[in-house]
Amino acid sequence: MAIRTQLKLGLYGAGLAALFTGALFTAQAVMPADAAGDWAKAAEESMMKTTQHTAVGAAPAAAEHGQRGLSLEAGGFMLEEVTAPGVPGEAGILAFRIIDRDGQPLTDYELSHEKNLHLIVVRTDGTQFRHVHPTLDADGTWSVPWEWADAGSYRIFADFVPAGTGEPITLTRTVDVAGEVRPGRSAAAAEAHVAGYTVSVQGSLSAGTPSDLTFSVSRDGEPVTSLQPYLGAYGHLVALRAGDLAYLHVHPEGEPADGTAAAGPAIGFVAEAPTAGAYLLYLDFKVDGAVHTATFRLEASGAAGTAEHARPEADQDHGH
Repeated sequence: MAIRTQLKLGLYGAGLAALFTGALFTAQAVMPADAAGDWAKAAEESMMKTTQHTAVGAAPAAAEHGQRGLSLEAGGFMLEEVTAPGVPGEAGILAFRIIDRDGQPLTDYELSHEKNLHLIVVRTDGTQFRHVHPTLDADGTWSVPWEWADAGSYRIFADFVPAGTGEPITLTRTVDVAGEVRPGRSAAAAEAHVAGYTVSVQGSLSAGTPSDLTFSVSRDGEPVTSLQPYLGAYGHLVALRAGDLAYLHVHPEGEPADGTAAAGPAIGFVAEAPTAGAYLLYLDFKVDGAVHTATFRLEASGAAGTAEHARPEADQDHGH
């Protein structure tokens, strides 16, 4: 029985290798050389992971949990190499393209949270979070003026919906910024403070089940009831799993346009953590025309347990 099983797995692996080789020749024939090379590398890594998981009789973890933001390729699209300034303090442009399997740039997108593409940038230690919206050129290049504040290794997330699909895709790459890296700060207080506002969070995360999270905004001890819509809601939440920065599915509860959501002080979301462990939450909220970001760290328990209390990881202020 063991010999037959090994033989089957060997034949399966050989079949995958043959399929990959054929796909590589096809890619080289129809894509620019650089794009074909990137695509082949991503496909090879994906094939190796699939073969390894099949050998132990398990599905790939990312597919099993529907996790996004762990690969430069998904859904038939690939995030090309990102160009950006190489050192802190150097003003320049951050730019990239998203291409399809034929090496052609994607130029047609659906609106998602009022934008065609959301660009999330965060250092791999969870600090230096930024959420911006670049401009799309006619040749399919997304670009935005850019300057790094600190050195380090950064994850770039492109979050978008290709036109006609209705399916959100999150692609990611890493960009290294040269210089001395200063470790991120971890606050010990139970609340986040940014630009004179105090933000607290109620609720907990439990792995594998939707969790309700409610953020409350106040200023000088008084609840803030003048929140302004931002990206179709009174707040926008990005959640990443600490360690690999997997991108979580997060949905706001109610919208300003439907009359069910109040303009503060509470902002509600539903989030689902795929596994137990630590998660980084970045809440964007808008008051008096300015967007601010409060960052928290939540510990998600197993499905049968209770998550630990929330504690902020860092506070930031954005000039959107």
